[in-house]
Amino acid sequence: MKFALSELMSMAMDEGEKARLHAPPNPWVGALIVNDRGVIVGDGHTQAPGESHAEVEALRRAGGAARGATMIVTLEPCCHVGRTGPCAEAIIEAGIAKVVIGTIDPDPRVSGKGVELLKASGVDVEVGVEEENVRTQLAPYIWHRVTARPYVVAKIASTLDGVVAMADGNSQWITGPAARRDAHVLRAQSQAILVGAGTVRSDDPALTARLDDIVLEPLRVVLGRAPESAKVRPCLELSGDLGHVLDELGHHDVLQLLVEGGPTTTSAFLDAGLVNHVVWYQAAAFAGGEGTLAALRGLTTPTMEALRRGRIVDVRRIGEDIRIDVEV
Repeated sequence: MKFALSELMSMAMDEGEKARLHAPPNPWVGALIVNDRGVIVGDGHTQAPGESHAEVEALRRAGGAARGATMIVTLEPCCHVGRTGPCAEAIIEAGIAKVVIGTIDPDPRVSGKGVELLKASGVDVEVGVEEENVRTQLAPYIWHRVTARPYVVAKIASTLDGVVAMADGNSQWITGPAARRDAHVLRAQSQAILVGAGTVRSDDPALTARLDDIVLEPLRVVLGRAPESAKVRPCLELSGDLGHVLDELGHHDVLQLLVEGGPTTTSAFLDAGLVNHVVWYQAAAFAGGEGTLAALRGLTTPTMEALRRGRIVDVRRIGEDIRIDVEV
């Protein structure tokens, strides 16, 4: 059974998702190799930094079956020497006849040069299959390569009426275990987690990502000073203009920054127009406004024209709660 190119690219994206947690600061790329009968003879995804890229992994699995076959890859193959050799040259040497690419790599060291090298060597190249979906999957990488800043995700967990802490100051736990586990996946997908010093003083979070028996430690960032005994230490303490904070984190190879608040910090990032994506977990609960803490209490909107609008890209139930994803 032969698959359509869009189906094959979707499979390559699934392969790339396997690299989501370990590939950064490299992109989480997936690749397939298909022979002329439509049989997948090799697949692969990006390994940890310094190890092989998706294309080389797929070629290794395909072996001699790669000659004359078609490669489907989510991102343009690299053509420069970094921690590993150029994937475009490995593709040419393996005798691949055609390469189908999801999207061009915006990294200035590549950015069309990989396609040019393949074409100059007689390889047929097609670009743009499932491009919108591929670019969505690789959004943090693409944003970082274009702006040199991390892609900013703001995470909020609240009641349905937008409250994140009760009148007595307690905030644990508004959402249930399933939503909290999902939030740990979000942490694991981020290279840095940022909170304000007020949150450190009130909640003393560890800001680790706990997935079953695995504990991951993204870079922990505090706006201001963290107490010496805080669980968040060791951490990077930054202050000043938020744009400069993002510049600094971009230099630390942070592709995705997770802003976990509290309300003052999250509001400041939104007010400055520095948030790319909001993940809002909502519990089926109501707290009211008297004495409680609103999720975005620091955000002021004087007129309807000043209302900050986003685009809802996903809504799904997680346990007893819902997760709403908004592009800002």
